[in-house]
Amino acid sequence: MNIALMAHDAKKELMVQFCIAYCGILSRHQLTATGTTAKLVAEATGLKVRSLMSGSQGGDQQLVSLVGCDEIDLLLYFRDPLSITQTMSGDMNLLRLCDSHNIPVATNIATAEVLIHGLERGDLEWRDVLRSARMHLY
Repeated sequence: MNIALMAHDAKKELMVQFCIAYCGILSRHQLTATGTTAKLVAEATGLKVRSLMSGSQGGDQQLVSLVGCDEIDLLLYFRDPLSITQTMSGDMNLLRLCDSHNIPVATNIATAEVLIHGLERGDLEWRDVLRSARMHLY
């Protein structure tokens, strides 16, 4: 599975702690993250993380593009609901696109834990079936 990681500044440490806690599960998947998040997670866990640009420099748009091209199967996006950022419209665009492409999304640690346990049990293998079916159509 291709898992995308993204976190607002106030939630980056929480993302790192989450990735440390679930390093065993995450190590069996391909990880992609926006710049600073990728660096922090890779340094803390030793996981291989494909790094996009930082969110403010266009990494969020790169992620939108990957979602639109069905290259992401799961998005873990730890958002800070207390800080209103200039990227709110970009956030909504990313979430709308995930909805359009049936990509499971967690925007907080509680939902992320549910998804990561589902991933471990194989509950998200339908994404592989869906991708395989799409490839046969082309």
